[in-house]
Amino acid sequence: MVHENNTTVRGSSDAPWRIGTRGSLLALTQAGHVRDALVANGQQAELVIVKTAGDKNATDPVSKIGVGVFTAALREELAAGNVDIAVHSYKDLPTAQDPLFDIAAIPPRQDPRDALVARDGLVLGELPAGSKIGTSAPRRSAQLRALGLGVEILPLRGNLDTRIAKVANGELDAVVVARAGLARIDRLDAVTESLEPVQMLPAPAQGALAVECRSVDTELVTILSALDDYGTRAAITAERALLAELEAGCTAPIGALAEVVESLDDDGRVVEELSLRACAAAIDGSDVIRASAVGSVADAAELGRALARELLELGARELLSVTEESAEPTDSNEPSPMENNR
Repeated sequence: MVHENNTTVRGSSDAPWRIGTRGSLLALTQAGHVRDALVANGQQAELVIVKTAGDKNATDPVSKIGVGVFTAALREELAAGNVDIAVHSYKDLPTAQDPLFDIAAIPPRQDPRDALVARDGLVLGELPAGSKIGTSAPRRSAQLRALGLGVEILPLRGNLDTRIAKVANGELDAVVVARAGLARIDRLDAVTESLEPVQMLPAPAQGALAVECRSVDTELVTILSALDDYGTRAAITAERALLAELEAGCTAPIGALAEVVESLDDDGRVVEELSLRACAAAIDGSDVIRASAVGSVADAAELGRALARELLELGARELLSVTEESAEPTDSNEPSPMENNR
């Protein structure tokens, strides 16, 4: 708890921490987990719903609305002091860190894989040619095309229940969404296949939350740090460093997944290392460049930067310059991957 003046203690029942969140079921569930964790640690907290540009405009592709569409309004409320904490799907955040804010905690990550929700319980390889698959992410579109399945990729907006309903009502044969989002709203029953990274690498930071506060609120930074997960932070640090080094941003067809793994050193002792896999894809699916590396958990950021440089040496910059307009006409307005956790 933090004393604001002689009578008010922020984090008490009289002045609970104000957690800013979007109003969707998924966002409220995610923020609710953070609130419950704070309460378990002796703090009091409440949720404050903030409308974002992405909520106000539910029809245009996210890429047209702009970067930070789901995070800018939360940060504005945080900067203005109207909320004390903001909870984001980490992958929605702009690549560059804002010095005004501190990501004080990255809780344990949910399963980062993408999930297929298909008609008749089908898995990806069972969908016949010409099947209509909806997705919100150029990253997913590119990797699906690269698999050469002969399916039709269609843009997708809306919350998770809306997306699933498009399969149930026959509008689409399948949708690809983040498994983490379905897990958080207790809809894993809808999943017909969890896509392994060899099929589809997830977006950098997919499945992870960012718990953010103002950098000047040092006592709150300390309080929130109790919710931080060391392994998740290392993985996200590597993935986001790779994205930043590629100068690709969250709208690019980039996949990355880091995991803490155990190995034996020269003396036969078990040590932890960080394994990082990444890919860069042409949006039309004509080519996918893949690379991987293993390094020290303590040097997560440098591992990400080094693997990004390897991707660039392999031709990633040229590949990423293939624009969405060069893909199939049905995808020309494909939304950005910033909704991957929804």
